Amino acid sequence: MTGLGKIAIVGAGNIGGTLAQRVAEMDLGAELMLLDIVEGLPQGKALDIQESAPVLGFSTRVRGSTDLRDVAGSDLVILTAGLARKPGMSRSDLLGRNAQIVRGHAEAVRDHAKQAVVIVVTNPVDVMAYQVREVTGFPRERILAQSGTLDSARFRWFVAEALGVAPRDVVGFTLGTHGDTMVPVLSHCSVNGVPVRRLLPEEKLHAIVERTKKGGGEIVDLLKAGSAYYAPTAAQAEMAKAVAHDEHRLLSCSVLLDGEYGFRDLFLSVPVVVGRKGIERIETVDLTAEERNLLELSARAVTEDLKLLRAIPSA
Repeated sequence: MTGLGKIAIVGAGNIGGTLAQRVAEMDLGAELMLLDIVEGLPQGKALDIQESAPVLGFSTRVRGSTDLRDVAGSDLVILTAGLARKPGMSRSDLLGRNAQIVRGHAEAVRDHAKQAVVIVVTNPVDVMAYQVREVTGFPRERILAQSGTLDSARFRWFVAEALGVAPRDVVGFTLGTHGDTMVPVLSHCSVNGVPVRRLLPEEKLHAIVERTKKGGGEIVDLLKAGSAYYAPTAAQAEMAKAVAHDEHRLLSCSVLLDGEYGFRDLFLSVPVVVGRKGIERIETVDLTAEERNLLELSARAVTEDLKLLRAIPSA
């Protein structure tokens, strides 16, 4: 299936570099531009990825640059650059540091890639996506963030592990923030159509929900330095493929809400249909009273972070 003309990935660290490898191997675009401020890093990783093309059989042309103007002409821009969490650091702790980084990248997209769909990855992602929208002025359909895509993958794996079933047979998703107040939705989780509540006791399900909420932190604690990048980039590549191949995938992504689920003017993960133009529509699903209350808490957490963002000079 025909992919995009040009994809740009901003940030060539563990996330950006691994994502570039996945995107190139999936042949999602004719050209892939990897950008970073560290001279030699994006160029070196791009060349390394490109040299695997004869073995893996992809045709994408991979290049690296330190000039943000090289996002020019991109159909899809994925913003990954930012500081990673350290043990004991919450995503909100990253807000002030990463806000300035993301602002500069959003300005480059606004000025040089005016028609691009933007996927935001930098944490705290729901707030960074809001800033990208404010800086670029792009319609909400063209800005979405990785949040529920990754969290849903973790949720589904923990259910599959507990049941000893194939992960692909588990259907489930999360709503809300990409953080401790996310909402794994048990009422819509099933294994090949069988509700998960018929398969696992409530205490086990509660443990899975709590582990999902702390999924990123668990990996940070194990690694001691750095954070997850294999599962995150798999989720990001899933989103990129939905755009590049116009797949009309129903994915849980962080998007700007305008009345959906009762919220306005904030990014939260909800089920959305994703295609070539970005967000095609937002789907509203029925929630239990408990899930609805938890989503309210999630929205409050993002609202508090937005207050911090607005208090940052020039942010």
